Amino acid sequence: MMCCMQLAWEIGISYLVDPKNQKTKEQIENLLQNGKHKELRDRLCCRLTFGTAGLRSAMGAGFCYINDLTVIQSTQGIYKYLERCFSDFKQRGFVVGYDTRGQVTSNCSSKKLAKLTAAVLLAKDVPVYFFSTYVPTPFVPYAVQQLKAVAGVMITASHNRKEDNGYKVYWENGAQIKSPHDKEIIKCIEECVEPWNGSWNENLVDTSPLRQDPLKKICDSYMEDLKKICYHRELNMQTNLKFVHTSFHGVGHDYVQWAFKAFGFQPPIPVPEQKDPDPDFSTVKCPNPEEGESVLELSLRLAEKENAKVVVATDPDADRLAVAEQQNGCWKVFTGNELAALFGWWMFSRWKENCSKDADVKNVYMLATTVSSKILRAIALKEGFNFEETLPGFKWIGSRVKDLLDNGKEVLFAFEESIGFMCGTSVLDKDGVSAAVVIAEMAAYLETKNLSLAQKLLEVYETYGYHISKTSYFLCYDPPTIKRIFERLRNFDGPQSYPKFCGDYSILHVRDITTGYDSSQPSKKSVLPVSKSSQMITFTFQNGCVATLRTSGTEPKIKYYAEMCALPEQSDRSVLEEERQKLVEALIENFLEPDKNGLIWRSA
Repeated sequence: MMCCMQLAWEIGISYLVDPKNQKTKEQIENLLQNGKHKELRDRLCCRLTFGTAGLRSAMGAGFCYINDLTVIQSTQGIYKYLERCFSDFKQRGFVVGYDTRGQVTSNCSSKKLAKLTAAVLLAKDVPVYFFSTYVPTPFVPYAVQQLKAVAGVMITASHNRKEDNGYKVYWENGAQIKSPHDKEIIKCIEECVEPWNGSWNENLVDTSPLRQDPLKKICDSYMEDLKKICYHRELNMQTNLKFVHTSFHGVGHDYVQWAFKAFGFQPPIPVPEQKDPDPDFSTVKCPNPEEGESVLELSLRLAEKENAKVVVATDPDADRLAVAEQQNGCWKVFTGNELAALFGWWMFSRWKENCSKDADVKNVYMLATTVSSKILRAIALKEGFNFEETLPGFKWIGSRVKDLLDNGKEVLFAFEESIGFMCGTSVLDKDGVSAAVVIAEMAAYLETKNLSLAQKLLEVYETYGYHISKTSYFLCYDPPTIKRIFERLRNFDGPQSYPKFCGDYSILHVRDITTGYDSSQPSKKSVLPVSKSSQMITFTFQNGCVATLRTSGTEPKIKYYAEMCALPEQSDRSVLEEERQKLVEALIENFLEPDKNGLIWRSA
């Protein structure tokens, strides 16, 4: 009862006394008038929390939605926390960027939310580096480091559905925030729910002398830094290879064009229907290039028409990259794990070719999230460099890379299987712009050796061992069902007893990141940090397969990952693929039980 009274007071203060956004105010009033009490509770009885990519939700009215008010409250909480952490906050400033999302029904757009973010800080005399136009997400962490700001925010929901938006926070080190910062910021937000004077004044970005536009400086500097990972500029200038680029109605077009120019290439051919921003993502069923050929239709047809061999696709905020290559009249769309095998080979072979005589391979690192392919581990074992795993999410990779750099280590590459790649260390986050031009240079180089990307991928697997992976998901909109699925696995053969078999497949080890359990460790405790806010269990099977079940940090999904990791001498790919497929089927049937649990299969 107190909760409802408190909410009613908060609604009164935030929506009715200060009704700055008529659209969201009307949404709440309509729900009240129509007696939609359950939906009101759903919208108002919980707040946004930081997931693997910051705050992310649908745009609309309510404290668990992205809207003017929740963005103001979040920024007030961040201001309060940063003021506590940095005595020079008001000298160093804060970076704000945004993508091109928007929704008429809630009068909500990324640019407007970014202006409100800036207004909260400008009203408190904090200098704000506010980009004058939309930028790729990687530009914000890059700017935080280049401008020595204390932190930054990017307003984006990346590749999510059009109804969503988000609020991604970067720390002074250029990496996304992680614990304890995220938890402390949430506490500060809860202490600052009533908007301060000046917080609603989005016009401050146009009038305040404390606002600077970093666009030209950051763009010029980024493109210059990009050249550090360009190894064959003359070859790029001479190649006849043609590329098609789609930016999926997002921010990527101009920036990918400039990146290709920085590497000496002719500009890639843009997909005309998709090159300009469109918050409705009108030509694709979902704005996620990871979905494969079904969402790449326009770019593949254009490539065939233009006789372009390679298609590069950046997602709407240009932090992820999909790649397709034409082969004998059909297209191969590479998975994130396959691209990582190519990037890993490329970045190490370029390092080896260009490093100084006294360079020590033992000082070199590559990283991947724990649900991603183990191919980098296989390359590292054979070549002598170091490989490390992190929890899912680039916030863990970025922070770890910064620690390694601060300790004099050299990091060449890092990735997550969901087509997120970090080539070099200019940006401590995934970056689709740099990845697009690096894959283009790789393709141009391989063409001089009469090799395609797909042929080189087979060579990598033959050298380091086949890594045959499968990644997919089920949709589930019922949190209690998700919890029940994972709790069943933790009490499978009795209380606190994990399964010993999955169908006919014997399980060697179980690691549960949610609880911190790991049967492979003498202490039975996970080496990776515990993450109680999400569900994640990994099974290592007797046959060498590693499979993980986890919840998504940004969408209503249960994801599954399975990979057969073979030694180089195990060259029969078809046998490995068949074994992996049977195990995936057993995993779905025995552990996820989609029919019983009402799970929605991923659409083809």
